[in-house]
Parts: sequence; structure tokens; C-alpha cells
Amino acid sequence: MTQDLPPGKPEEKNDKDDPYLWLEEVQGERALAWVRERNAQSLARLQAHADYPRLRRELLEVLNASDRIPAVTRRGDWFYNLWQDQQHKRGLWRRCSLAEYRKAEPAWETVLDLDALGAAEQESWVFAGAAALAPEYRRCLVSLSRGGADAHVVREFDLVEKRFVPDGFQLPEAKSQVDWIDEDTIYVGTDFGPGSLTDSGYVRVIKRWHRGTPLEQAVTVFEGETQDVAASVHVDHMPGFERTLFTRALDFYHQVSFLLGADGGLAKLDLPADAQPQFWGPRLLISLRSDWSVGGRDFVSGSLLLADAAAYLAGAREFTLLFAPTPTCSLADYTLTRRHLILNLSDNVASRLEEWDFGVQPPALRRIEAPFPGTLGIAGLHDNELPEDALADQYLLSYTDFLTPDTLSLAHAGIDTREPLKARVPQFDAAGMHAEQFFAQSADGTAVPYFVIWPAGASANSRNPTLLYGYGGFEVSLQPWYSGGFGRAWYRDGGVLVLANIRGGGEFGPAWHQAAILDKKQKSYDDFIAVAEDLVARGITSPQQLGIMGGSNGGLLVGAVAMQRPELFNAVVCQVPLLDMRRYHKLLAGASWMAEYGDPDKAEDWAVISRYSPYQNARAERRYPQILFTTSTRDDRVHPGHARKMAARLLEQGHALLYYENIEGGHGGAADNEQRATLQALEYSYLWQQLGGEARR
Repeated sequence: MTQDLPPGKPEEKNDKDDPYLWLEEVQGERALAWVRERNAQSLARLQAHADYPRLRRELLEVLNASDRIPAVTRRGDWFYNLWQDQQHKRGLWRRCSLAEYRKAEPAWETVLDLDALGAAEQESWVFAGAAALAPEYRRCLVSLSRGGADAHVVREFDLVEKRFVPDGFQLPEAKSQVDWIDEDTIYVGTDFGPGSLTDSGYVRVIKRWHRGTPLEQAVTVFEGETQDVAASVHVDHMPGFERTLFTRALDFYHQVSFLLGADGGLAKLDLPADAQPQFWGPRLLISLRSDWSVGGRDFVSGSLLLADAAAYLAGAREFTLLFAPTPTCSLADYTLTRRHLILNLSDNVASRLEEWDFGVQPPALRRIEAPFPGTLGIAGLHDNELPEDALADQYLLSYTDFLTPDTLSLAHAGIDTREPLKARVPQFDAAGMHAEQFFAQSADGTAVPYFVIWPAGASANSRNPTLLYGYGGFEVSLQPWYSGGFGRAWYRDGGVLVLANIRGGGEFGPAWHQAAILDKKQKSYDDFIAVAEDLVARGITSPQQLGIMGGSNGGLLVGAVAMQRPELFNAVVCQVPLLDMRRYHKLLAGASWMAEYGDPDKAEDWAVISRYSPYQNARAERRYPQILFTTSTRDDRVHPGHARKMAARLLEQGHALLYYENIEGGHGGAADNEQRATLQALEYSYLWQQLGGEARR
């Protein structure tokens, strides 16, 4: 059926006609006073909920649980991890050997204490990543963010002495990008001054910077265009196959790459602009996002191709087809070992693995026996910059599903036997619970899959408090995951969770994403509405007990459907959202998303966008559920002005709502587990108030 849109086309207004532009002043005194007033009202309401203290306490227990599996990054002989808990709110950057990691209680060595650093420097530091120089892994460029923003400072760090390097490489706060050339030289892209950034606020200029010289003397080696999303550089130090690759990201899905030649010249890679290349020693892997006819053969979108790198660069167009998608199976990810390529496939939104062995001729393909159905994660451990690597053909394999806690194993390419490394204890009692997959029929007849996770004792009786979660954008897939937070704050008290795999996501490859972008973006919203209607039709829930949740692009999703079909829902959790689609491209990183949504300055694009942009479609005469908006002052990706202005407009129109803006947190909404627990407890308190009364203890 055709969804009901608000009558008539919303009036197009110029920026000067927007009465709430002042709320876009992130740190403006008037804007922050408005934020504090909204926060006070919302906190008073939600923290007064009888179960708020219990919810926050248990959510913090889950977030700080000591049995969490430490996510690790290999650097030489060490496995590095950032660990946050009750005592280390901002975290310990720490390391141990693989032998130590195998133990139930590894003896971790602290490399950097973020809490101590922040206290000493009177800064709200959040760890934002590190780039270390192989194979010695002594020199490291550490990124630190204030309050969790995308922008960060960069400082050189000595991983042997575990201290910052006096007079080492340093960059002030910006959305910088760095990579090592050698011990005394790096590539750097940062804010060099006017004209050095793209319209999206990212790096446009890459320079070569020598140790001991001022940044102003760094030499420009590559430039993108102002309208590009960003410029970037990647240095591959693999012995015998050293390469430097510069890239212009034309938009979110198209790029042009250039190889640095021995003479200093740049050679453009002859590839479709939406293809993703990866060099693997003597080989070149190419992931396709559109159909490609080349070398007398036709390859479909979503395929993975292999070529001899030297031959391809010389003009040959001979490929081995490593994967071709089917209507229900797509390539979610892959990882590499020394001799093997491991494919992570999404088969009707469940993971399975296949493996190519390039140690034999011709290369052999086999299916890897692994847990199914659920979500598998793979991460190769091979370090191709080490002359001898004992882990060259090993990889980490993780598994989880809605009711199975995460496990992590050490796997060896070529065989299916694995060494268990870590396993979480259950965070909630799953006895009597089960998960099912259903399909809803969207407005154009497309079958849209979704998962229903049933609490113990629940049945299709139309009275279940139900939370429908979605994203539907940027080719991001939503796959089964285990959540102690949902278990304790939702399932245990009788809540049903629904995960919608709508178009715009990547669950069925690039075509599933491309079916709901630009002038077809409404299909994401049609799919989400169809799932909601299907839940009601099956008797799983009713509109009075159905809530929706989404963040970022998912915040736009729930904002749009709340404006289009408000009678379907009684709760809306709209997290770090885009909402004013007339100005999104002018706010922070928004210009980088025009390949997803279109350009609102073009009349033909705005004619489409204006039909779903929540800020322009709010109506005083309509009845909306009381919406909870959450955002972060320090979010420098999606501007907090979206949520601020939407809330202000709805309040002006007489609609009741709740609004909470964390002063820190970046795009994730929170900078540490204390803040995360507070935010999540507010959201669950709101959901129980709207959908189920008091949560059952």
C-alpha cells in the first residue's frame, strides 16, 4: 500500500526564514542555555522513573563487566587494547603477548593511562587511535580527542619507553590523517589554513613532513578538490611490494586512486570510480559496487575480483572471480593471511565463511565450518612487514547471535579446528527466549527481512512492549548481536526487540543499498513502515505499545516515519539524528553525504528530499508520540543543531517531547561508560513509560 505522506509539498524556505538558526551555534550562550533547560526538564522526568536507578546500575555493570572480550590490534609481538571500566573511565591503553592473551587473566602492561593524562593536563581526553611504524613498532602517532569529537590532536609516542616524544611530531586539533614514510618522515593531512580542507571539513591536502622542521615547511605531494569528501594516503611497507597510494574520495562511494612512482610521479589506477581496490603483495583485489564489463567478461555488482597487480598496472585485464553475489547472499567482509583469503558472507543476514587457498595451484576454494546462523567476525593476524611471521596464516574468529554471548577463537587458515581464546558469561537468562526471522512486504512489493527476539513467555497477543530498531543507509548491515543491555533492561522485563533489515543497508550487497538512496530514499522509510505494520498484523504488538529507535542516519529514519505515520508508534528514540535536510550539507561533515541523500540546493533533489525531511514536515495539527531526542554537544559529525531545531519546532507547535544533550561524547553520544549508562538508562526509562508502564523487576 502507498504510505500516507503529509498533505501537500512543504513550503520551501530560505535559510534566513529559519527561526532557529541560532541553535546551530554549538557553543553559543543562548543555545546552551536552551539545552540546559531542556536537559533539566527531561532529567527530572526520566530520572524520576521508579526503575531508573536500577536500570542505570545494571547497565553500568554490563558496560564495565570484567569478562568483556578485549578487542585487540596486533603490532609486532604485542596485542594492544583500550580498556574502560569503573576505575578507568577514559581507559587504559595496554598490551600483552599472545601467550598472555590466551590466559583467563592476562597480565596487561599499561602503555598510556588516559584518565591520568587527562587529569594532569586538565583535558577531557578520549583515545582516538594510533599509527605505529613497522617493523620495530617503537615510533607511534597517537590521536587524542577532546570529549570524543572526530577532531583530534596528534602526538608522537615512544612505545618502548611508554612516553610522548619530546619535540616529536605534533598536530593541533583537526580531522587529521597521518601515515609513516620512515622513522623521520610522515605524510600529513590536516588543517593547514584557509583552503586546505574540503567542503565536508576533511583533509584536502597531503604533505610530506620531515622531523625537526616546522609544519609550515612540509612539502605538498597530493591535493584533492574542494568538493571532494577527503584526500588520503596509505603507505604499504611490505618488503618487495612497497607502495604508496593516494586517494581522492569524490563522494561517499566514488574515488580516484593514484600510485606513487619511483620518479615521484603519480599513476592513476584504471578502475571504475565506485570500485574498491586492495593490493595484497603481488596481487590486486577489486570489490565492485556496480556492474563492470571488462576484458570481454561481465561482472555483476557485489563481485570480488583478483588480478596480478603488475600485469594489471601494465594494461592486462585478466581476472579470477573470487565471489559473485546471489539474490540472498552478499560479501560482507574479507580478511587476508599470508596465503589465504577468507570471505565473510551474509546469507539471508546470517554469516558463513569461505576460504581461498593461494598456496596451491590453481587456488582452491572451500567452505569453512563455523557456527551458524549468527554473526561471525574475522580479523587476519598476518603482519606483512615482518621478515618472519609466526602468525602469518592465523586469524581471529568471533561469533555471536541474539541469545549467545560473544566468543573469540584463534583460527588457522586451511583447517577448521580452532583454539578457544575468550568467551563471555551470559549477561541475562535466555531460558525460554527465541529469535525468529520474518519478511514484510513493502509498498512496492519488496520482501523486507526482520528479526523478532522474544522474551520468555511472550506470544503474539498484541500487548507486547516492542522496540523496532533500524538504520537503512550507507550500505551498513544490521546483523544479530548479543546485548547484555537489552537483556537486562528490555528482554527480562517482557520487551520484544525487532531488528529491521531495510533497504539502504548492505544486508544483500550494493544493490540493496542503491535501491534506497537519492531519489529512492523514501523506500527505506516505506520498508520500515511495512515492518511496523507487519508486526501489528501478526499480533506481535499494537501501535500503543510499539516504539522505534535509530541513530545518525537511523535518527533520520525514525524522524521521517514519525512525521509520516505517527499513529503507528507510541515511542520514538531519535539519537544523534539528521533532521533538517534543507541544511544538512552545510553543517559539519554533511556535504560528504550528498551521494546518499542528494543536494538540497538543486531544485530536482530538493523536490524529493523535501517530502521526507522531518524538520520541514512537522505539523502543528498532527498528533505525534512524545519523542525523545538525544544528541551530543561535542558531535562534530552530525551537528547537534538538527536535534535542537527539531525539538524547538515541535515545542513551538505545541507537541510534548523530551530532549537530552550530553555535553561530551562525540557522535557516539557518550565519552565513557558512566555517560553511556546514564544515556541508556534515560532511553529505557522513557520506553517503559511510553510502552509498558513500570518495568517489571
